Amino acid sequence: MTRRLAQVAKKVGVSEATVSRVLNDKPGVSEATRQSVLSALDVLGYERPTQLRGERARLVGLVLPELQNPIFPAFAEVIGGALAQQGLTPVLCTQTKGGVSEADYVELLLQQQVSGVVFAGGLFAQADAPHDHYRLLAERNIPVVLINASIPDLDFPCIACDDAVAVEQSWRHLVSLGHERIGLVLGPGDHIPSLRRLQAAVQAAGGSVAEEFVERSMFSLEGGQAAASRLVDRGVTGIICASDPLALGAVRAARRRGLAVPHDISVVGYDDSAFMTCTEPPLTTVRQPIEAMGRAAVDLLCAQIQGTEVPHRELLFEPELVVRGSTAQASAK
Repeated sequence: MTRRLAQVAKKVGVSEATVSRVLNDKPGVSEATRQSVLSALDVLGYERPTQLRGERARLVGLVLPELQNPIFPAFAEVIGGALAQQGLTPVLCTQTKGGVSEADYVELLLQQQVSGVVFAGGLFAQADAPHDHYRLLAERNIPVVLINASIPDLDFPCIACDDAVAVEQSWRHLVSLGHERIGLVLGPGDHIPSLRRLQAAVQAAGGSVAEEFVERSMFSLEGGQAAASRLVDRGVTGIICASDPLALGAVRAARRRGLAVPHDISVVGYDDSAFMTCTEPPLTTVRQPIEAMGRAAVDLLCAQIQGTEVPHRELLFEPELVVRGSTAQASAK
């Protein structure tokens, strides 16, 4: 801080005390001097204090891992609308395979002097992924909110759906239908929400889940199909998936094996994303409260932007099992 004051003061030709008054938004400095100090900050590559970022401070980064899964556009719509009501403009940053990385987006957002960043899914949920760009945001004191469970050492406010409750609801539903051989299609091994779901399944199953009934996959329809195919070959009659696209992949896998959903295989998704009522059969899935979660994320972000201390812990939201046509009584064999 002292070095920054000295460099800016030298650049503008004023005292360090004057620079300090500008940075702390104190009176007693002419508008011309104030603008000169702010311009010097920009030229020297220093970040302006949040309250002095001007119109560009009304930008908020919204970083999404993809748009193919309908749940992320749904979050973007809710968060974008809530930000607009607060006079803030979202900057949508969507990753593509082989495209701009999360870390690259963070660098771009910092260059735009954004007031804050919301991550709706991302590398913060994977223990083995790079996390330096999150720590950079923390060092710069940029307000951040995460949506989805994060690794333990990231000190940001977090909004999440209760993964354990979601699996418990799904498991009980399948058991009530007479299913005894229940499989899981989860995300990668270092994916924190998937680890939580596995732990919840173990508890719901009474202490253990056979390793052969747990498959891991990338979050895509194709990944779900491949993982579910292996489970079907091992004789499962019910499959709980970590996302709706994974569940649709499981439905396809069953059909490719000549099996009917739900007569031979029951499938449960997660998210209740758009068009799940239009699939054949309509998908039984666990609904995330998107509206409430998105608005809570914006409330937490705006509180930080305004300088209010917020709890840096996880705020859990209750999911809801929505029973449709992809689950049925287990067939007697």
